Amino acid sequence: MSPGDGAQRSSTAPTALVVGSGPNGLAAAAVLAAAACSVTVLEAEPEIGGGTRTHEPLGPGLLVDHCSGFHPMAVDSPALAGLETYGLRWAWPEIDCAHPLDDGSAALLHRSVATTAAGLGPDAGRYRALVAGPSRRYPDLAPDLLGPVVHVPRRPFLFARFGAPTVLPAAVLGRVFRTERARALWAGVAAHAMRPHTEPLSSAIGLGILTAGHSAGWPVAVGGSRAIADALAARLADLGGKIETGVRVTSADQLAGADIVVHDLDPASILRILGDRLPPATQRAYRRFRRGIGSVKVDYAVDGGVPWTAPDVGRAGTVHLGGTAPEIAAAEAAANRGHLPERPFVLVGQQSVADPSRARGDVHPVYAYAHVPLGWPGTEAEVEALVTAQIERFAPGFRARVTGFSVTTTSGFAATNATMAGGDILAGAKDPVQLALGPRPLRDPYATGLPGHWLASAAAPPGPGAHGMAGWHAAQRALAEAGVGR
Repeated sequence: MSPGDGAQRSSTAPTALVVGSGPNGLAAAAVLAAAACSVTVLEAEPEIGGGTRTHEPLGPGLLVDHCSGFHPMAVDSPALAGLETYGLRWAWPEIDCAHPLDDGSAALLHRSVATTAAGLGPDAGRYRALVAGPSRRYPDLAPDLLGPVVHVPRRPFLFARFGAPTVLPAAVLGRVFRTERARALWAGVAAHAMRPHTEPLSSAIGLGILTAGHSAGWPVAVGGSRAIADALAARLADLGGKIETGVRVTSADQLAGADIVVHDLDPASILRILGDRLPPATQRAYRRFRRGIGSVKVDYAVDGGVPWTAPDVGRAGTVHLGGTAPEIAAAEAAANRGHLPERPFVLVGQQSVADPSRARGDVHPVYAYAHVPLGWPGTEAEVEALVTAQIERFAPGFRARVTGFSVTTTSGFAATNATMAGGDILAGAKDPVQLALGPRPLRDPYATGLPGHWLASAAAPPGPGAHGMAGWHAAQRALAEAGVGR
Protein backbone atom coordinates (compact mmCIF):
# COMPACT_ATOMS: atom_id res chain seq x y z
CA MET A 1 0.00 0.00 0.00
CA SER A 2 1.29 3.43 -0.87
CA PRO A 3 0.82 6.55 1.27
CA GLY A 4 -2.70 7.86 0.99
CA ASP A 5 -4.27 4.49 0.14
CA GLY A 6 -5.58 4.19 3.70
CA ALA A 7 -8.55 6.42 2.88
CA GLN A 8 -9.70 3.85 0.26
CA ARG A 9 -9.52 0.78 2.49
CA SER A 10 -12.45 -1.60 2.51
CA SER A 11 -15.15 -1.27 5.13
CA THR A 12 -14.40 -4.92 5.95
CA ALA A 13 -10.78 -4.20 6.81
CA PRO A 14 -9.64 -5.57 10.17
CA THR A 15 -9.96 -3.00 12.94
CA ALA A 16 -7.00 -2.39 15.21
CA LEU A 17 -6.56 -0.39 18.39
CA VAL A 18 -3.17 0.61 19.72
CA VAL A 19 -3.11 1.65 23.37
CA GLY A 20 -0.26 4.09 23.95
CA SER A 21 1.57 6.36 21.54
CA GLY A 22 5.20 5.88 22.44
CA PRO A 23 7.50 4.98 19.54
CA ASN A 24 6.58 1.31 19.94
CA GLY A 25 2.86 2.01 19.76
CA LEU A 26 3.19 4.34 16.79
CA ALA A 27 5.51 1.93 14.97
CA ALA A 28 2.99 -0.88 15.51
CA ALA A 29 0.16 1.31 14.29
CA ALA A 30 2.02 2.15 11.08
CA VAL A 31 2.72 -1.53 10.37
CA LEU A 32 -0.94 -2.41 10.89
CA ALA A 33 -2.18 0.49 8.78
CA ALA A 34 0.18 -0.44 5.96
CA ALA A 35 -1.43 -3.89 5.98
CA ALA A 36 -4.86 -2.34 5.31
CA CYS A 37 -6.11 -2.43 8.89
CA SER A 38 -8.33 0.37 10.16
CA VAL A 39 -6.14 1.72 12.98
CA THR A 40 -6.83 4.02 15.92
CA VAL A 41 -4.22 4.91 18.52
CA LEU A 42 -5.54 5.76 21.98
CA GLU A 43 -3.25 7.96 24.10
CA ALA A 44 -4.04 8.82 27.72
CA GLU A 45 -1.97 12.01 27.79
CA PRO A 46 -2.73 15.25 25.93
CA GLU A 47 0.23 14.71 23.59
CA ILE A 48 1.74 11.74 21.81
CA GLY A 49 5.22 10.34 22.14
CA GLY A 50 5.60 8.65 25.53
CA GLY A 51 9.31 8.70 26.32
CA THR A 52 10.05 10.69 23.14
CA ARG A 53 8.14 13.80 24.12
CA THR A 54 9.92 17.16 24.10
CA HIS A 55 8.82 20.19 26.08
CA GLU A 56 9.93 23.66 27.20
CA PRO A 57 9.83 23.76 31.03
CA LEU A 58 12.69 26.26 31.13
CA GLY A 59 11.05 28.83 28.90
CA PRO A 60 10.35 29.33 25.19
CA GLY A 61 13.08 28.16 22.85
CA LEU A 62 14.84 25.80 25.29
CA LEU A 63 13.87 22.32 24.12
CA VAL A 64 14.17 19.51 26.67
CA ASP A 65 13.61 15.82 25.98
CA HIS A 66 11.29 14.19 28.48
CA CYS A 67 13.14 10.86 28.58
CA SER A 68 14.94 9.35 25.59
CA GLY A 69 17.44 11.84 24.20
CA PHE A 70 20.14 9.98 22.22
CA HIS A 71 19.40 7.25 19.73
CA PRO A 72 22.25 4.94 18.70
CA MET A 73 19.86 2.05 18.05
CA ALA A 74 17.19 4.08 16.27
CA VAL A 75 19.04 5.32 13.20
CA ASP A 76 19.07 1.95 11.43
CA SER A 77 15.86 0.59 12.97
CA PRO A 78 13.51 -1.00 10.40
CA ALA A 79 10.59 0.48 12.35
CA LEU A 80 11.83 4.00 11.61
CA ALA A 81 13.05 3.44 8.06
CA GLY A 82 12.00 6.15 5.62
CA LEU A 83 10.91 8.69 8.24
CA GLU A 84 13.11 11.33 6.63
CA THR A 85 10.19 11.70 4.22
CA TYR A 86 8.16 12.92 7.18
CA GLY A 87 10.71 15.40 8.44
CA LEU A 88 12.87 13.32 10.81
CA ARG A 89 16.49 14.49 10.75
CA TRP A 90 19.43 13.31 12.84
CA ALA A 91 22.32 15.37 14.20
CA TRP A 92 25.53 14.05 15.73
CA PRO A 93 27.73 15.55 18.45
CA GLU A 94 31.45 15.78 17.80
CA ILE A 95 32.02 13.35 20.68
CA ASP A 96 29.35 10.77 21.43
CA CYS A 97 30.00 10.33 25.14
CA ALA A 98 32.48 11.52 27.77
CA HIS A 99 33.30 10.10 31.18
CA PRO A 100 35.17 12.60 33.39
CA LEU A 101 37.27 11.48 36.34
CA ASP A 102 38.25 13.26 39.54
CA ASP A 103 41.81 13.89 38.37
CA GLY A 104 40.52 16.23 35.65
CA SER A 105 40.92 13.76 32.79
CA ALA A 106 38.13 12.16 30.77
CA ALA A 107 37.58 9.05 28.70
CA LEU A 108 36.01 9.93 25.35
CA LEU A 109 33.76 7.73 23.24
CA HIS A 110 33.82 8.62 19.54
CA ARG A 111 31.85 7.11 16.71
CA SER A 112 35.17 5.80 15.39
CA VAL A 113 36.46 2.70 17.17
CA ALA A 114 40.02 3.64 16.23
CA THR A 115 39.73 7.16 17.65
CA THR A 116 38.15 5.89 20.86
CA ALA A 117 40.79 3.19 21.27
CA ALA A 118 43.61 5.66 20.66
CA GLY A 119 42.45 7.64 23.70
CA LEU A 120 42.59 4.59 25.95
CA GLY A 121 46.36 4.18 25.80
CA PRO A 122 47.45 0.69 26.89
CA ASP A 123 43.87 -0.57 26.53
CA ALA A 124 43.56 0.41 22.87
CA GLY A 125 44.05 -3.11 21.56
CA ARG A 126 41.70 -4.64 24.09
CA TYR A 127 38.97 -2.16 23.23
CA ARG A 128 39.33 -2.82 19.50
CA ALA A 129 39.21 -6.56 20.11
CA LEU A 130 35.96 -6.21 22.04
CA VAL A 131 33.93 -3.96 19.74
CA ALA A 132 35.58 -3.45 16.34
CA GLY A 133 34.33 -6.61 14.64
CA PRO A 134 30.68 -6.47 15.75
CA SER A 135 30.51 -2.72 15.12
CA ARG A 136 31.82 -3.09 11.59
CA ARG A 137 29.20 -5.78 10.93
CA TYR A 138 26.38 -4.03 12.79
CA PRO A 139 24.09 -3.72 9.72
CA ASP A 140 24.23 -7.52 9.42
CA LEU A 141 23.89 -8.00 13.18
CA ALA A 142 21.05 -5.51 13.75
CA PRO A 143 18.14 -7.79 12.74
CA ASP A 144 19.19 -10.26 15.43
CA LEU A 145 19.91 -7.62 18.09
CA LEU A 146 16.63 -5.79 17.54
CA GLY A 147 14.40 -8.81 18.09
CA PRO A 148 13.78 -11.46 20.74
CA VAL A 149 16.95 -12.74 22.38
CA VAL A 150 15.77 -16.33 22.08
CA HIS A 151 15.44 -17.01 18.36
CA VAL A 152 17.16 -18.69 15.44
CA PRO A 153 19.69 -16.06 14.36
CA ARG A 154 19.98 -15.08 10.72
CA ARG A 155 23.76 -14.97 11.03
CA PRO A 156 24.51 -17.48 13.78
CA PHE A 157 28.31 -17.13 13.88
CA LEU A 158 28.21 -13.34 13.93
CA PHE A 159 25.49 -13.38 16.59
CA ALA A 160 27.49 -15.84 18.68
CA ARG A 161 30.60 -13.65 18.39
CA PHE A 162 28.63 -10.68 19.70
CA GLY A 163 26.69 -12.67 22.29
CA ALA A 164 29.56 -14.51 24.00
CA PRO A 165 30.79 -11.57 26.11
CA THR A 166 27.27 -10.27 26.81
CA VAL A 167 26.56 -13.14 29.22
CA LEU A 168 29.31 -11.91 31.52
CA PRO A 169 28.63 -9.60 34.45
CA ALA A 170 29.70 -6.07 33.56
CA ALA A 171 32.20 -6.06 36.42
CA VAL A 172 33.86 -9.22 35.08
CA LEU A 173 34.01 -8.00 31.48
CA GLY A 174 35.48 -4.72 32.71
CA ARG A 175 38.51 -6.59 34.02
CA VAL A 176 39.71 -7.06 30.46
CA PHE A 177 40.89 -3.46 30.71
CA ARG A 178 43.93 -2.40 32.70
CA THR A 179 43.48 1.37 33.00
CA GLU A 180 41.09 3.22 35.24
CA ARG A 181 39.98 5.33 32.27
CA ALA A 182 38.90 2.38 30.11
CA ARG A 183 37.24 0.58 33.00
CA ALA A 184 35.28 3.70 33.93
CA LEU A 185 34.17 4.27 30.33
CA TRP A 186 32.88 0.71 30.12
CA ALA A 187 31.17 0.88 33.53
CA GLY A 188 29.34 4.07 32.55
CA VAL A 189 27.98 2.53 29.35
CA ALA A 190 27.05 -0.67 31.21
CA ALA A 191 25.12 1.43 33.75
CA HIS A 192 22.46 2.06 31.08
CA ALA A 193 21.12 -1.39 32.02
CA MET A 194 20.41 -0.08 35.55
CA ARG A 195 21.34 -3.48 37.00
CA PRO A 196 24.01 -4.66 39.47
CA HIS A 197 27.31 -5.03 37.62
CA THR A 198 27.84 -8.41 39.28
CA GLU A 199 24.76 -9.89 37.59
CA PRO A 200 25.01 -12.19 34.55
CA LEU A 201 23.99 -10.50 31.27
CA SER A 202 24.56 -7.04 32.79
CA SER A 203 26.99 -6.49 29.90
CA ALA A 204 24.35 -7.03 27.21
CA ILE A 205 22.75 -3.59 26.98
CA GLY A 206 26.10 -1.81 27.24
CA LEU A 207 27.65 -3.88 24.46
CA GLY A 208 24.56 -3.37 22.33
CA ILE A 209 24.83 0.41 22.75
CA LEU A 210 28.56 0.39 21.96
CA THR A 211 28.12 -1.81 18.91
CA ALA A 212 25.28 0.27 17.48
CA GLY A 213 26.96 3.53 18.45
CA HIS A 214 30.23 2.77 16.72
CA SER A 215 28.21 2.06 13.59
CA ALA A 216 25.58 4.81 13.68
CA GLY A 217 26.85 7.22 16.36
CA TRP A 218 24.79 8.63 19.23
CA PRO A 219 22.63 11.16 17.38
CA VAL A 220 19.78 13.36 18.53
CA ALA A 221 16.61 14.07 16.60
CA VAL A 222 16.68 17.65 15.32
CA GLY A 223 14.06 19.69 17.14
CA GLY A 224 13.79 17.20 20.00
CA SER A 225 12.98 13.53 20.34
CA ARG A 226 9.34 14.44 19.70
CA ALA A 227 10.38 14.59 16.03
CA ILE A 228 10.47 10.78 16.06
CA ALA A 229 6.88 10.55 17.30
CA ASP A 230 5.76 13.31 14.97
CA ALA A 231 7.25 11.55 11.96
CA LEU A 232 5.65 8.23 12.91
CA ALA A 233 2.31 9.98 13.41
CA ALA A 234 2.60 11.62 9.99
CA ARG A 235 3.30 8.26 8.39
CA LEU A 236 0.29 6.77 10.17
CA ALA A 237 -1.94 9.60 8.99
CA ASP A 238 -0.75 9.06 5.42
CA LEU A 239 -1.78 5.43 5.75
CA GLY A 240 -5.26 6.36 6.96
CA GLY A 241 -4.75 5.77 10.67
CA LYS A 242 -5.83 8.17 13.40
CA ILE A 243 -4.79 9.14 16.90
CA GLU A 244 -7.02 10.14 19.80
CA THR A 245 -5.32 11.85 22.74
CA GLY A 246 -6.72 12.27 26.23
CA VAL A 247 -8.29 8.81 26.10
CA ARG A 248 -7.25 6.68 29.09
CA VAL A 249 -8.08 3.00 28.66
CA THR A 250 -9.12 1.49 31.99
CA SER A 251 -11.41 -1.32 30.94
CA ALA A 252 -11.51 -4.09 28.35
CA ASP A 253 -14.96 -2.79 27.39
CA GLN A 254 -13.26 0.18 25.71
CA LEU A 255 -11.49 -2.25 23.40
CA ALA A 256 -14.54 -4.25 22.40
CA GLY A 257 -15.03 -4.84 18.70
CA ALA A 258 -11.38 -4.54 17.68
CA ASP A 259 -9.87 -7.45 15.80
CA ILE A 260 -6.35 -6.56 16.96
CA VAL A 261 -5.28 -4.71 20.10
CA VAL A 262 -1.64 -3.74 20.60
CA HIS A 263 -0.69 -2.54 24.08
CA ASP A 264 2.24 -0.12 24.35
CA LEU A 265 1.95 -0.53 28.13
CA ASP A 266 3.75 -2.28 30.97
CA PRO A 267 2.41 -5.70 32.05
CA ALA A 268 0.80 -4.32 35.22
CA SER A 269 -1.27 -1.86 33.19
CA ILE A 270 -2.38 -4.59 30.79
CA LEU A 271 -3.38 -6.75 33.73
CA ARG A 272 -5.47 -3.91 35.18
CA ILE A 273 -7.27 -3.47 31.87
CA LEU A 274 -7.82 -7.08 30.82
CA GLY A 275 -7.99 -8.76 34.23
CA ASP A 276 -9.51 -12.23 34.21
CA ARG A 277 -9.78 -12.20 30.44
CA LEU A 278 -6.08 -13.05 30.39
CA PRO A 279 -5.15 -16.73 30.80
CA PRO A 280 -4.24 -17.60 34.39
CA ALA A 281 -0.62 -18.28 33.41
CA THR A 282 -0.31 -14.81 31.91
CA GLN A 283 -1.91 -13.23 34.96
CA ARG A 284 0.63 -14.94 37.18
CA ALA A 285 3.53 -13.95 34.93
CA TYR A 286 2.43 -10.32 34.76
CA ARG A 287 2.00 -10.16 38.54
CA ARG A 288 5.53 -11.52 38.96
CA PHE A 289 6.98 -9.02 36.49
CA ARG A 290 9.67 -7.07 38.32
CA ARG A 291 10.18 -3.34 38.19
CA GLY A 292 13.65 -1.87 37.79
CA ILE A 293 15.23 0.90 39.82
CA GLY A 294 13.98 4.46 39.62
CA SER A 295 15.23 7.64 38.02
CA VAL A 296 14.93 11.28 38.93
CA LYS A 297 15.75 14.11 36.57
CA VAL A 298 16.71 17.75 36.59
CA ASP A 299 16.51 19.93 33.49
CA TYR A 300 18.75 22.99 33.65
CA ALA A 301 19.07 26.23 31.73
CA VAL A 302 22.82 26.89 31.75
CA ASP A 303 24.34 30.19 30.69
CA GLY A 304 27.39 29.41 28.59
CA GLY A 305 27.11 25.64 29.02
CA VAL A 306 28.57 23.43 31.73
CA PRO A 307 32.11 24.45 32.87
CA TRP A 308 33.62 20.97 32.85
CA THR A 309 37.10 20.61 34.34
CA ALA A 310 38.07 18.49 31.33
CA PRO A 311 37.30 20.83 28.39
CA ASP A 312 36.63 18.03 25.89
CA VAL A 313 33.59 16.99 27.90
CA GLY A 314 31.81 20.11 26.68
CA ARG A 315 31.89 18.72 23.13
CA ALA A 316 30.14 15.47 24.08
CA GLY A 317 26.44 14.86 23.63
CA THR A 318 26.21 12.44 26.56
CA VAL A 319 28.21 12.64 29.77
CA HIS A 320 28.43 9.84 32.34
CA LEU A 321 29.07 10.96 35.91
CA GLY A 322 29.99 8.28 38.37
CA GLY A 323 33.73 8.31 38.90
CA THR A 324 35.58 5.02 38.80
CA ALA A 325 34.18 1.65 37.78
CA PRO A 326 34.01 0.39 41.40
CA GLU A 327 32.16 3.55 42.43
CA ILE A 328 29.60 3.13 39.64
CA ALA A 329 29.13 -0.55 40.47
CA ALA A 330 28.59 0.29 44.14
CA ALA A 331 26.03 2.99 43.30
CA GLU A 332 24.05 0.72 40.97
CA ALA A 333 24.12 -2.10 43.53
CA ALA A 334 22.86 0.22 46.26
CA ALA A 335 19.97 1.52 44.16
CA ASN A 336 18.97 -2.05 43.29
CA ARG A 337 18.97 -2.91 47.01
CA GLY A 338 16.66 0.02 47.71
CA HIS A 339 19.34 2.30 49.20
CA LEU A 340 19.98 5.82 47.95
CA PRO A 341 23.63 6.12 46.84
CA GLU A 342 25.46 9.09 48.31
CA ARG A 343 26.85 9.74 44.83
CA PRO A 344 24.43 8.16 42.33
CA PHE A 345 25.26 7.48 38.71
CA VAL A 346 24.14 10.51 36.69
CA LEU A 347 23.64 10.68 32.93
CA VAL A 348 23.89 14.20 31.51
CA GLY A 349 22.45 15.15 28.12
CA GLN A 350 23.93 18.12 26.23
CA GLN A 351 21.68 17.80 23.18
CA SER A 352 22.30 21.35 22.00
CA VAL A 353 25.93 20.40 21.26
CA ALA A 354 24.56 18.45 18.28
CA ASP A 355 21.36 20.45 17.70
CA PRO A 356 21.91 24.18 18.37
CA SER A 357 18.25 24.87 17.60
CA ARG A 358 17.44 23.68 21.13
CA ALA A 359 19.38 26.52 22.76
CA ARG A 360 18.36 30.15 23.22
CA GLY A 361 21.34 32.30 22.45
CA ASP A 362 24.12 31.19 24.79
CA VAL A 363 21.70 29.60 27.25
CA HIS A 364 21.73 25.83 26.81
CA PRO A 365 19.27 23.20 28.02
CA VAL A 366 21.00 20.38 29.89
CA TYR A 367 19.24 17.37 31.35
CA ALA A 368 20.57 15.06 34.03
CA TYR A 369 19.21 11.71 35.25
CA ALA A 370 20.21 10.05 38.51
CA HIS A 371 19.68 6.36 39.25
CA VAL A 372 17.84 5.96 42.56
CA PRO A 373 15.77 3.26 44.28
CA LEU A 374 12.40 2.46 42.74
CA GLY A 375 9.82 4.91 44.08
CA TRP A 376 12.39 6.93 46.04
CA PRO A 377 10.27 9.64 47.73
CA GLY A 378 12.81 12.44 47.39
CA THR A 379 11.36 15.94 47.14
CA GLU A 380 12.13 18.29 44.27
CA ALA A 381 14.62 20.10 46.48
CA GLU A 382 16.34 16.83 47.42
CA VAL A 383 16.51 15.73 43.80
CA GLU A 384 18.01 19.04 42.68
CA ALA A 385 20.62 18.99 45.43
CA LEU A 386 21.59 15.37 44.73
CA VAL A 387 22.01 15.79 40.98
CA THR A 388 23.60 19.24 41.08
CA ALA A 389 26.24 18.05 43.55
CA GLN A 390 27.36 15.28 41.21
CA ILE A 391 27.66 17.70 38.28
CA GLU A 392 29.48 20.28 40.40
CA ARG A 393 31.97 17.57 41.34
CA PHE A 394 33.24 17.45 37.75
CA ALA A 395 32.31 21.02 36.77
CA PRO A 396 33.07 23.43 39.64
CA GLY A 397 31.13 26.64 39.21
CA PHE A 398 28.19 24.92 37.53
CA ARG A 399 25.63 26.20 40.06
CA ALA A 400 26.56 29.80 39.31
CA ARG A 401 25.70 29.32 35.62
CA VAL A 402 22.25 27.82 36.19
CA THR A 403 19.53 30.36 35.35
CA GLY A 404 16.61 27.99 35.93
CA PHE A 405 15.75 24.36 36.46
CA SER A 406 12.85 21.92 36.45
CA VAL A 407 12.71 18.71 38.49
CA THR A 408 11.05 15.35 37.80
CA THR A 409 10.75 13.06 40.82
CA THR A 410 10.05 9.33 40.62
CA SER A 411 6.35 10.06 41.10
CA GLY A 412 6.59 12.81 38.52
CA PHE A 413 7.57 10.29 35.84
CA ALA A 414 4.63 8.09 36.73
CA ALA A 415 2.20 11.04 36.72
CA THR A 416 2.57 11.55 32.98
CA ASN A 417 3.44 8.00 31.90
CA ALA A 418 2.01 5.03 33.79
CA THR A 419 4.56 2.74 32.20
CA MET A 420 7.23 4.55 34.25
CA ALA A 421 5.70 3.76 37.65
CA GLY A 422 8.13 4.46 40.48
CA GLY A 423 10.47 6.23 38.09
CA ASP A 424 11.21 2.97 36.26
CA ILE A 425 11.99 4.49 32.86
CA LEU A 426 12.99 1.12 31.32
CA ALA A 427 9.52 -0.43 31.76
CA GLY A 428 10.76 -3.22 34.00
CA ALA A 429 13.97 -4.64 35.41
CA LYS A 430 16.38 -5.83 32.73
CA ASP A 431 17.54 -8.78 34.79
CA PRO A 432 18.69 -11.94 33.00
CA VAL A 433 15.25 -13.52 32.66
CA GLN A 434 13.25 -10.44 31.73
CA LEU A 435 15.93 -9.09 29.39
CA ALA A 436 16.13 -12.35 27.47
CA LEU A 437 12.54 -13.57 27.62
CA GLY A 438 10.29 -10.65 28.49
CA PRO A 439 7.42 -10.99 30.98
CA ARG A 440 6.28 -14.47 29.87
CA PRO A 441 9.29 -16.81 30.04
CA LEU A 442 9.38 -19.57 27.44
CA ARG A 443 6.49 -17.95 25.54
CA ASP A 444 6.27 -15.51 22.65
CA PRO A 445 7.27 -12.29 24.47
CA TYR A 446 4.76 -10.22 22.48
CA ALA A 447 1.77 -12.52 22.96
CA THR A 448 -0.46 -11.98 25.97
CA GLY A 449 -2.11 -15.39 25.64
CA LEU A 450 -5.41 -13.67 24.84
CA PRO A 451 -6.11 -13.92 21.10
CA GLY A 452 -5.89 -10.57 19.38
CA HIS A 453 -4.02 -8.83 22.21
CA TRP A 454 -0.30 -8.09 22.00
CA LEU A 455 2.37 -6.53 24.23
CA ALA A 456 4.45 -3.90 22.42
CA SER A 457 6.24 -1.83 25.05
CA ALA A 458 9.86 -1.72 26.21
CA ALA A 459 8.91 -4.53 28.61
CA ALA A 460 9.29 -6.83 25.59
CA PRO A 461 12.48 -7.45 23.56
CA PRO A 462 14.59 -5.74 22.40
CA GLY A 463 13.79 -3.47 25.35
CA PRO A 464 14.23 0.26 25.91
CA GLY A 465 15.02 2.84 23.27
CA ALA A 466 13.26 4.91 20.65
CA HIS A 467 13.80 2.29 17.94
CA GLY A 468 10.16 1.14 17.94
CA MET A 469 11.10 -2.49 17.38
CA ALA A 470 8.97 -4.08 20.09
CA GLY A 471 5.95 -2.50 18.44
CA TRP A 472 7.15 -3.51 14.98
CA HIS A 473 7.52 -7.16 16.03
CA ALA A 474 4.22 -7.22 17.94
CA ALA A 475 2.36 -5.86 14.91
CA GLN A 476 3.92 -8.48 12.64
CA ARG A 477 2.84 -11.21 15.08
CA ALA A 478 -0.67 -9.75 15.24
CA LEU A 479 -1.02 -9.69 11.47
CA ALA A 480 0.16 -13.28 11.20
CA GLU A 481 -2.34 -14.45 13.81
CA ALA A 482 -5.15 -12.57 12.05
CA GLY A 483 -4.13 -13.98 8.67
CA VAL A 484 -3.73 -10.51 7.19
CA GLY A 485 -1.43 -10.11 4.23
CA ARG A 486 -1.20 -13.82 3.44
